[in-house]
Amino acid sequence: NGLNFIDLMVRQGNIDNPPKTPLVPGFECSGIVEALGDSVKGFEIGDRVMAFVNYSAWAEVVCTPVEFVYKIPDDMSFSEAAAFPMNFVTAYMMLFEVANLREGMSVLVHSAGGGVGQAVAQLCSTIPNVTVFGTASSFKHEAIKDSVTHLFDRNADYVQEVKRISTDGVDIVLDCLCGENTGKGLSLLKPLGTYILYGSSNMVTGETKSFFSFAKSWWQVEKVNPIKLYEENKVIAGFSLLNLLFKQNRGGLIKGVMDKLLNLYNNKKIKPVVDSLWALEEVKEAMQRIHDRGNIGKLILDVEKAPTPLVRNSSKEDNEKLTSNQY
Repeated sequence: NGLNFIDLMVRQGNIDNPPKTPLVPGFECSGIVEALGDSVKGFEIGDRVMAFVNYSAWAEVVCTPVEFVYKIPDDMSFSEAAAFPMNFVTAYMMLFEVANLREGMSVLVHSAGGGVGQAVAQLCSTIPNVTVFGTASSFKHEAIKDSVTHLFDRNADYVQEVKRISTDGVDIVLDCLCGENTGKGLSLLKPLGTYILYGSSNMVTGETKSFFSFAKSWWQVEKVNPIKLYEENKVIAGFSLLNLLFKQNRGGLIKGVMDKLLNLYNNKKIKPVVDSLWALEEVKEAMQRIHDRGNIGKLILDVEKAPTPLVRNSSKEDNEKLTSNQY
């Protein structure tokens, strides 16, 4: 089962109209087909599959409509498969369906070390001469430096850094920080460039993120001026894969995207990055790792995994932090 930022928001109550409790979180999973509906074609009991689920993915048994289910390639592991659908479909659709990425373009992606960021970097490398600018916490730089062209610290003044390298800016900005940097992102766009707001990392309120700083960042978004967009030839867009799947009935469109992505996987052009595997009992610690932005790639909840002792190549102080950090 894949663990996504949206799951953190569900847990913290930061989304509109969440289902009533008790609820089982999770929107994607992988596993083996145990039973089929009467009219289901194309799948057999025993097939290895991955799927989108409208909640309830973090379970030993999951039920979802057949249009959200895909066969896993033979050489893809279950943990890779659980890391594949959300991140790669989101990255692919933003780059190719919304922003129309082509040869020679440039892309700025925030959280370059996260699951979507790594998927974006890999997909950009399938197109000739695409320059990828990424921001990430400095401790991740060594691990991800080969996947992006230019890497900046997430707290640095990346606007100046990008402009120093590319004076007229970039063609595409992918912003998962939910609004706090909208003005900066728009200022970096070339004419006919596209700024896409997606994901939700800013809605997760930690000690440093109060509701008021969250409201303030949305106030910045509200101030985007349509006349200015017109004068500067800029495109601003939003992207939510879950709404596309579960509210706007675009499962067929997404199946076409998955077919293309699986073709790229089979041709060894892309490969999901799995950060770590966690037992279901360890979900609090796993979520803390995402909250603290400690992960490179995707965290996976494995229903068959036994909880590990807390000592994980870390200091006693870290372990105390893991056990004492309550939501």
